[in-house]
Amino acid sequence: MKAATAEIIREYGPFPGITHVHGVSYDGRQVWFATGDQVQAMDPDSGEIVRAIDVPGHAGTAFDGRHLFQIAEDRIQKIDPATSRVLATIPAPGGGGDSGLAWAEGSLWVGQYQARKIHQIDPETGKVLRTMDSNRFVTGVTWVDGELWHGTWEENRSELRRIDPASGAVLERLEMPPGTGVSGLESDGGERFFCGGGASGRLRTVRRPARPK
Repeated sequence: MKAATAEIIREYGPFPGITHVHGVSYDGRQVWFATGDQVQAMDPDSGEIVRAIDVPGHAGTAFDGRHLFQIAEDRIQKIDPATSRVLATIPAPGGGGDSGLAWAEGSLWVGQYQARKIHQIDPETGKVLRTMDSNRFVTGVTWVDGELWHGTWEENRSELRRIDPASGAVLERLEMPPGTGVSGLESDGGERFFCGGGASGRLRTVRRPARPK
């Protein structure tokens, strides 16, 4: 399958004091992204950092409509963004090799980077409900309109991939420009994907392909 070229709409950063962007999520107003020792909130219109929560953020970030979920090494922490409190902790399925994180259909979806897998897990217990295999390293994970997308970053090449949620088959590929990687990934529910740029310290917005009406 031939890849289409990803259309980068906007680039944010680099941000003062931020060297890495890991997981990325969106709460309908703000883009949340993990930077190692904190989770930052950015206004996507202005590009300004508006808030930071002091919790470890080493990989994927997700939002369930009320709470943030953040991978911190070998665990996933549930955070109340209103108070910055960690409310619960569950084990991450990759035991520290985890990457992307998304919320959909009452479950968390966790990428496992070098193992090339995506796990659906119970958000209360961390139990793995099912696993899909990929043929590329898996970075960010997101759902939009029933579509499952994940990022890849391998041998200095990076893509956004839409896969069949049942079989894991690749349905669509968007190739990022050379030297532009995707760490975290999140949809805004519409035409934009927010993509973490890893050690570039940047965030990028990629246009989601239009669908026939």
